[in-house]
Amino acid sequence: MKKILSVIVSVSLLATFVLSGCGSKEEPENAKESKEIVVAANSETGGLDPAGMIALTYLAYSVSALDELLTYNAQGEIEYRAAESYEVNDDSTVWTFHLRKEASWSDGTPVTSADFLNTMVRSLDPKSGNGYANYLFPIKNAEAIYNGEADVDSLGVETPDDNTLIFTLEKPCVYFLDLLRLPVYTPSCTKYADSVDSGWDKNPATSVSNGPFYLTEYAPEQYFVLEKNPKYWNAEQVKLDKITYRFFDDTQSMANAYETGEVDVAPSLQSSVMELYDGKDDLVITDTIATRYIYPNLNVKPLDDVRVRMAINLAINREELCQIVGEDTEPTVNFIAKYMKDKTTGEYFVDGAEPPFEENVEEARKLLAEAGYPDGEGFPTLTYNYPSLEMDSDTAQVFKEQLKKNLNIDIELNAQELQVNYTERRAGNFDLCRMNWTADFADPYTYLSMLLSNGTYNCSGIQDERYDSLVAQSDTETDPQKRASLMHEAEQLAVGEEFYIIPLFSMKSCNLIRPEITGVTQIPATGALEYRYADIEK
Repeated sequence: MKKILSVIVSVSLLATFVLSGCGSKEEPENAKESKEIVVAANSETGGLDPAGMIALTYLAYSVSALDELLTYNAQGEIEYRAAESYEVNDDSTVWTFHLRKEASWSDGTPVTSADFLNTMVRSLDPKSGNGYANYLFPIKNAEAIYNGEADVDSLGVETPDDNTLIFTLEKPCVYFLDLLRLPVYTPSCTKYADSVDSGWDKNPATSVSNGPFYLTEYAPEQYFVLEKNPKYWNAEQVKLDKITYRFFDDTQSMANAYETGEVDVAPSLQSSVMELYDGKDDLVITDTIATRYIYPNLNVKPLDDVRVRMAINLAINREELCQIVGEDTEPTVNFIAKYMKDKTTGEYFVDGAEPPFEENVEEARKLLAEAGYPDGEGFPTLTYNYPSLEMDSDTAQVFKEQLKKNLNIDIELNAQELQVNYTERRAGNFDLCRMNWTADFADPYTYLSMLLSNGTYNCSGIQDERYDSLVAQSDTETDPQKRASLMHEAEQLAVGEEFYIIPLFSMKSCNLIRPEITGVTQIPATGALEYRYADIEK
């Protein structure tokens, strides 16, 4: 029977697979049989440093190798990890966390408050390239430090002793505990973690872990191996001995590897596997908390004209797009993920307001004419950058054809290797650029923050004081209904009035997992697969 997990899921769904012989060691004949799984990962992008350029490789590594201070379980209850308790002052501006005294890195070095501070300080250096740095901005002076306007010593983080970590915020932040699972709040060992480009993070001798598994082998563009961390404070609950992550160039190769037995988990596959594996226990379908969209660069003419951006949005037939791209996609005109739930109501957040806009080709043509391009005449050829992945290639072709048919404008397609696409987007080197955002935590702010004037993922030059103000008000609003209203208003402004992005579709994730693998869970905040307490039934 097909397994369907209706939970909020992240794009970052990571796979695990068994790669025979990789990093293996000879064991005595009487040794117990090793429990190993192999997970497929889609391309090698970024590093393993939580203070560095975060991409798919880190996301695969971190869910098994690093402990955050705390997180939330499926029931919405706090699950303590690196911290064992916390307290907060009356106005919610000072948060004190007490670390586990028994926690240590995989080399036996104690995990200290300084290790957490180490990641934060390095992340606030713009040279790190960390796109999550803005999630540190609720902390006193963090934004000023990032902008070079304050000394790092003024950061509102205190480490009075090895086991105490104190955050002083600029103002109350209603989602602060949600932020603690993000890379910039996880520790990096001060003994080894220095520069983001020193290579310490991919060197098994220096890439120590405070979580259930630690790095024992890293073969660039091939695979990396994690083994059970005997120094982990909760090691008794860890059943797997080894997880190998193997890199693949595309999802078809991942599916083929599952078929041949090379991998045990293949995540986020193309929709065709739904038919191939229908009725089999291998197939796990999940809703992803993610939105696939396009960034128009506001620094490029004529995309600086809101009428042009609106025309492009209204001219896209998203239903047709999804029919071509795959049955695992669903049209959306929202930025906030279709499947993100409102914590208060339990309903999908976007259902709490009218859609930001409606598609209308005739209106799109009128807008383009008003902008000075009747029937597309004189409109410059814009380049659309996108990763050279199957779904993105199909999307790009439909996007190009629809704009030609409906607006008579030409788009030049530029397929890029995934890491190149990521780097060029971050540098602002694009006209139109594919983007996908999976929730980092279970709050709409994870989306709204992307379009803030000071947002480190704001790659298209958005500067909107009214939008910034609405989001800032929602940060401190404790009344759930009033806060939701502010966030809906912010999304309407950004997506339905100024058209800062071009939303396309949300997705379901088709994952293949060997039926004998048990205990694979999903991180409630993001939907990402987690293997820390997985097991293999014999």
